[in-house]
Amino acid sequence: QVQLVESGGGLVQAGGSLRLSCAASGGTFSSYTMAWFRQVPGKEREFVAVIPWSGSRTVYADSVKDRFTISRDNAKNTLYLQMNSLKPEDTAVYICAASTRLWSMRRADFDSWGQGTQVTVSS
Repeated sequence: QVQLVESGGGLVQAGGSLRLSCAASGGTFSSYTMAWFRQVPGKEREFVAVIPWSGSRTVYADSVKDRFTISRDNAKNTLYLQMNSLKPEDTAVYICAASTRLWSMRRADFDSWGQGTQVTVSS
């Protein structure tokens, strides 16, 4: 099972940008479908974006479309999330996840999870 470690979170003003990274180890990163989810205390974990092993397509939640960009560098075993035009409602713990399925956006299909990185957007 792959191990995932997120970084890059922090405090930013509304309208600002952050770039999250997720470093993978212990598995064949290039074979996994990778995704970002986010979670706010007391709420369910929410899908944000997904990218297949090839990087050939990406899908986003409606709430982040046109503001966030998911990408991956298989040579560096790293997943990224570029977040622009941040809003206070983007405040959450952002968690990367890996799936052995060729394609999925379902939380249940992801079997490796990181610990998350906190993103706080002030108004």
